[in-house]
Amino acid sequence: MSANDRPSGQPTKTYDSAFLKACRREPVPHTPVWFMRQAGRSLPEYLKVREGIGMLESCMRPELVTEITLQPVRRHKVDAAIYFSDIVVPLKAIGVDLDIKPGVGPVVAAPIRTRADLDRLRDLTPEDVSYVTEAIGMLTGELGSTPLIGFAGAPFTLASYLVEGGPSRNHEHTKALMYGDPQLWADLLDRLAEITSAFLKVQIEAGASAVQLFDSWVGALAPADYRRSVMPASAKVFDAVASYGVPRIHFGVGTGELLGLMGEAGADVVGVDWRVPLDEAARRVGPGRALQGNLDPAVLFSTREAVETKTREVLDAAAGLEGHIFNLGHGVLPTTDPDALTRLVEYVHTRTAR
Repeated sequence: MSANDRPSGQPTKTYDSAFLKACRREPVPHTPVWFMRQAGRSLPEYLKVREGIGMLESCMRPELVTEITLQPVRRHKVDAAIYFSDIVVPLKAIGVDLDIKPGVGPVVAAPIRTRADLDRLRDLTPEDVSYVTEAIGMLTGELGSTPLIGFAGAPFTLASYLVEGGPSRNHEHTKALMYGDPQLWADLLDRLAEITSAFLKVQIEAGASAVQLFDSWVGALAPADYRRSVMPASAKVFDAVASYGVPRIHFGVGTGELLGLMGEAGADVVGVDWRVPLDEAARRVGPGRALQGNLDPAVLFSTREAVETKTREVLDAAAGLEGHIFNLGHGVLPTTDPDALTRLVEYVHTRTAR
């Protein structure tokens, strides 16, 4: 079943939304808008409700997850909500000793670099993340006709955190393992693909209308390395959720040279960062897939006129696309003025009204 089918069990109240129509490359009343990292970061109401609560703990409280996920929908009138969580949540749920340190990111106590270490990565069950099922149930009741996007970290990015022990600029340990022990690397990514697939299935079965696979660090690879060492695991994730019929979005940073391959891995929608214009991205991805993106997040710190000018450039580049979802080329920066985001949504909606 493809994203163009009306899957059994899909809530009809979200099926005809502008966001899902764009994912399916159907005519839309306006270009839909949502922002990566819209749930939190720059919102004062987010900072208030999360005061004194660690990131991972926040992700495990259904009431708090629901409130944070709804905040940008209320404030910005975006066309889709993104489930508030973190890509390392499924790893924490299966017992990996890690924490998200403020100003640093995920830090793994004992990196995974040997075959024996693979035993620490057990299968993920729905019971491990029951708080996700509960939160999504609450959210779909509140969101009504606004779709909820579930998400997960892609196998390569999860592997890079596990192998490096935390964020890395050069991914030297990750690449050393990938090049030096290809079989161990393949087994690691396959294990992570199973965990990621299970995590996405929980979200879809709870009511998510679409899913996005974040491969935040995969832009560090050359196309040949991606095709050989990463693409099989990503394709396994997309294939695992294909039967649900919900749109599958794939996004990475600095992935201009990989766009075609990322679509080939099984995405219905390919996310594009700000480095490649959308018309050129469409040429690289090829027909049959919608695109998402791709305003530079830093533009929002400029004048209103400059924001509108750069937004028009994105919309003009997307004019010939079969399907386009407006987004930033990466996540909302923490010090972004929330009002700038609200104005941006209104501008895109007004300018693209059919």
